[in-house]
Amino acid sequence: MELGIKDRVAVVTGGDSGIGLETARFLLRDGAKVVLSDKDAASLEKAAAGLSGEVLAIAADLTKPEQVEALAKGARERFGAVDILVNAAGITGPTGIFHELGDEDWRLALEVDFMAAVRVCRAFIPAMAERGWGRVVLIGSEDAVQPYADELPYCAAKAAILNLTKGLSKTYAKQGVLVNSVSPAYIETPMTDAMMEKRAKKNGTSFEEAVQSFLKEERPTLELARRGRPEEVAAAIAFLCSDLASFVNGANYRVDGGSVATVST
Repeated sequence: MELGIKDRVAVVTGGDSGIGLETARFLLRDGAKVVLSDKDAASLEKAAAGLSGEVLAIAADLTKPEQVEALAKGARERFGAVDILVNAAGITGPTGIFHELGDEDWRLALEVDFMAAVRVCRAFIPAMAERGWGRVVLIGSEDAVQPYADELPYCAAKAAILNLTKGLSKTYAKQGVLVNSVSPAYIETPMTDAMMEKRAKKNGTSFEEAVQSFLKEERPTLELARRGRPEEVAAAIAFLCSDLASFVNGANYRVDGGSVATVST
C-alpha cells in the first residue's frame, strides 16, 4: 500500500530502538527521507547504519531546548523543509506508590514524556503550517486512559500528550497540519525489557516467566496475552504520516492488544 510520502522529510525522535526505529524503517521503505534522533550518539549512529535509505542521525537531548533547536537546524540544513514529525522519545520514569514519589520524580517524567513533545512540536509545526502540509504523530500510551497505581507520573504525562494532540489538531488543521497520537501497550522495546529484567530479578524467575506473570497479574485485560511488536505500532504511525490519512485529525489510535478495558479514547 503506497503511503504517498516519497521524498517527504520526516523527523523521528526516540529513533535508536523500538517503536521509533521501526517507524523510521517504515517511512524509508516508502521513499521518505529521515532525520533520526535520540539522546545517545553512539547507539543512534549504530541504529542509523542499519537502515536503508537517506538517513541523517542527529543526537539530541529533548529536555534541553537548545538541543531541540539544533535538531531542527540540522534537519533544515540537510533536507530543507520538514514535513513529518514523529515523537517517539520517552521513558517509564520513576515508579512507586504515590506517597513514595517526590517532586523530582514527577518533574523527570513530565520533562521527558511531555515537555519534550511540546518542544519538538514548537520547533517544527510552525514551518509546516506556513507551507500548508504536515503530519505530526505523538506517542501516548494505554496508561493515559487506564492509569496504574505504581506509574502515576508516566500516566499523567501520557494523558497530557493526548490533550496536547487534540489541542494542536484544532490549532493547525486549517493550515494543513494534521496531528494525531498512537497509544501502544506493552510493546517489545528496551523500556519494557528493562521492566521485565527488574521484575525477573525481584521475583527470582526467568525473563519469560516475568513477562507471563506481568501479563497475568498487571495486564489481565490485554486480550492478546502477549507483548506487542514495534512494527505493529510503527504500521499505525506510518499510516497517520501518509496522504492516506488525509481525513484523520485529533485522533488517538490504540495499538494495545485490547488492553484498555473501556470504549474511551
